[in-house]
Amino acid sequence: LSQSWLQGFLNKHKPWIETSYHGVITENMDTVLLDPPLVALDKDAPVPYAGEICAFKIHGQEAPFEAVVLNRTSGEGVLRAKGPVDCETQKEYTFIIQAYDCGAEASGASWKKSHKAVVHIQVDDVNEFSPVFREPMYHASAMEGKIYDSILQVEAWDQDCSPQYSQICNYDIVTSNTPFAIDRNGNIRNTERLSYDKKQRYKVMVTAFDCGQKRATESVAVHIDVKPVCKPGWQGWNKQVDYEPGTGSKQLFPKMHLETCDGPLSAVRAMVELQTSHIGKGCDRETYSEKSMQKLCGAASGSTDLLPAPSISTNWTASLLTDSGRDSDLIFNFDGRQAANVPEQVVPQNLTDQFTIATWMKHGPSPGLRAEKETLLCNSDKTEMNRHHYSLYVHNCRLVFLLRRDFTQVDTFRPAEFHWKLEQICDKEWHYYVINVEFPAVTLFVDGVTYEPYLVTDDWPIHPSSIDTQLTVGACWQGGEVSTPRFTQFFRGSLSGLTIRPGRIETQKVISCLQACKEGLDIHSLESLGKDIKFHFNPAQSVLVMEGEDLESVNTAMAKVSYINSRQFPTAGLRQLHITTTVQCFGEDICISIPDIKALVMVLPPSEPRITIAGSDQLVRPAADLRGAMGVAPFKELRITSTVTKGAGYRGYMLISMMPGVLEAMHNLDYCDVLVIGEELNPEQESLEIHHSSLMGKHLDATNSTSGISIYGVDSMAHYEEALRQVRYRNWRPATLSNRRFRLTCSELNGRYTSNEFNLEVSLVHNAAPVEHVNHMAVQSQYMRSVHHPLMVHSVNSHISGKAPSTATVVVVICIAALVCIVVLGIYRLHSTHQDSSKSEEDEAKDPEMDWDDSTLTITVNPMEVRGHYTKEFPEKALSTKINSKALASAQQQTYK
Repeated sequence: LSQSWLQGFLNKHKPWIETSYHGVITENMDTVLLDPPLVALDKDAPVPYAGEICAFKIHGQEAPFEAVVLNRTSGEGVLRAKGPVDCETQKEYTFIIQAYDCGAEASGASWKKSHKAVVHIQVDDVNEFSPVFREPMYHASAMEGKIYDSILQVEAWDQDCSPQYSQICNYDIVTSNTPFAIDRNGNIRNTERLSYDKKQRYKVMVTAFDCGQKRATESVAVHIDVKPVCKPGWQGWNKQVDYEPGTGSKQLFPKMHLETCDGPLSAVRAMVELQTSHIGKGCDRETYSEKSMQKLCGAASGSTDLLPAPSISTNWTASLLTDSGRDSDLIFNFDGRQAANVPEQVVPQNLTDQFTIATWMKHGPSPGLRAEKETLLCNSDKTEMNRHHYSLYVHNCRLVFLLRRDFTQVDTFRPAEFHWKLEQICDKEWHYYVINVEFPAVTLFVDGVTYEPYLVTDDWPIHPSSIDTQLTVGACWQGGEVSTPRFTQFFRGSLSGLTIRPGRIETQKVISCLQACKEGLDIHSLESLGKDIKFHFNPAQSVLVMEGEDLESVNTAMAKVSYINSRQFPTAGLRQLHITTTVQCFGEDICISIPDIKALVMVLPPSEPRITIAGSDQLVRPAADLRGAMGVAPFKELRITSTVTKGAGYRGYMLISMMPGVLEAMHNLDYCDVLVIGEELNPEQESLEIHHSSLMGKHLDATNSTSGISIYGVDSMAHYEEALRQVRYRNWRPATLSNRRFRLTCSELNGRYTSNEFNLEVSLVHNAAPVEHVNHMAVQSQYMRSVHHPLMVHSVNSHISGKAPSTATVVVVICIAALVCIVVLGIYRLHSTHQDSSKSEEDEAKDPEMDWDDSTLTITVNPMEVRGHYTKEFPEKALSTKINSKALASAQQQTYK
């Protein structure tokens, strides 16, 4: 009893704490801030144990907290979380806490506890969550031309528990330069009137911010479709269509349709116009020289080019202004101050009653009320008088052709001036003019269309005289009735390809070919066009007119309108398209107005071909071969190839390639020049020539001189190979020859694409077998050739490899050559006396050893008639070669045997 009484006497008071506590804890933290602080007092202090605080105990709700005594003597304690506290799981906690003293002794016996105190704890939120939109995507539509207060509303939410961090305080549009705005409630409105024609759909990215300025992790996409106000017009077309060369016909508007807003229409008429006036001479045409084009189109030979490219032999055009920068086209610009006198030896001397004058012309209106005459071509008296024998000029936008006949031809009052009044003459566009003269009838063709003169005036013939005439281009020569002869009536405009052909008139077919455009409009799958659709093309196929009564049929027909460019290497650049439409309703002329359409066709640049000439670059032959009647063929192993680089999936004139790489191109050439390197050929002892039979069946001609030989004409590479392999070099005095070098180059499109320079050396060996050296600098391409082009298939003979001749053949050839040499030597000695007395004529005469009997075939080629632009010119002196056809045939027969 005494011990219990003693313990009770020592620990007679209970601990004391506040009756309630309020605490705050930040989520994911462990320390609780209590108000007031957690402190327990005991009146038994400072008695050991009885006056000390040993513990705080928490009761109720399984609260995730614990109370810890920091100082037993002072009774201070702390409240902390047992683990992470999440505000989103529970925002508040309420529980009971009591304080316990340490009892009467160290064992803790007879401890006392305080009264119960209520603890209320609030969990403070942390802004750990970003706003999230309630929808993954938003979609709305707006009518064009209308301003909305709200097109749609977006909404985001936040998982945080507190109002500060869980509420969305702001929205923002991320996409820049959009005609939309958004308020803090998520309402999207347009800031300007929308246009369906400008843009049919907008995609706007929107983000959100909570009140703690935490931004949404992912923005949301808002799609806004613009609904058009029903406007009549074409819909579903692209403003630009890309055209890849070699792909044939390409549809321009495959998804285009006409919206009439349910109007009761009865007929639709649409006109599609392709505008190509800025391309070349009015459109994309072949840019071969005028002479090559005439050969290609089957024109009669014998024409004279009055505006050739300036060169040593054609120097009368050197002072004229030229523009050759467009796709190798040669254009002469006349500004009213330039003109050219055509040399007398070039002028056709006798035009007869039939002849043709042709030219490309671009001309605009002349300044002043009464404009002067502007002369394209004029043949007038050179001196004393001022008579115009024939001329072609423009006067007040009228084309006039003057033809005054001589009294020796006719002595009556006859037609002399022919007048045409056409819009084309002064529209500042390129046109092709052809005047066919079948006196007294004169017919004008403009772009292939026939026009008869609206006025023909008669005049007396010109009295005969001995006065020389002067042919001029760009003005008229006034040699008489003035103190100083001068040019008058200057032309202002552009000319190209001015030619005159005496004795023949041009056919409609040839004229159409010479001026034909290689690009134009087309109808894809014409056979599927509706029967109720009427359509019409202009001659150049640059304008297409379609008419129909059913809207669906018209839409189907317009979807088939295509662009086509048949040139293998077209002129790159933009072409404009213009579509005008008229709609007729029942009982009315025009009831619906359809806006015009302006679109573009972009012709992509073609892949430039690389023309490669390969073969043996050294030829060693015995003297007997060079003296032989056939001579030697320096280019018998020649090979011409052309390659282009294409990407994967290319389809065109070449083979289809599913992988990018090099393809062998199949195209034409327009000339190949064989030039003599070093001293020119000595016509007394050597020649470089090709027999005309080697050119038969091909669109080729040839001209030669002491500087070399040129083969020209638009034809396949295979035909050029065959022709070049037949070029023969002959030297009937080979003893003085050490070597003879030649250089071969070829061209396509009048020099637009040129080959490598292939050099070949012919040297002499007296007693050695023929030796050939392969040129490894230009190896033959290993890529497969396309065989769909009919002109690209080689003949069998062109692939026969050159085998060494048999012994019998060599003996026969040497015998024939020796016999010819003996005969020629005798003739030479008989004529030597005469040659010594005429030294001045010897330089221009052919060696007498080459004069055979009268049954020979004579080929005389004038090198001045070679191509126009980008052509290497040869000296003016032509080389006449006489070949004994019988001896040649016999030699060939023996050789082939």
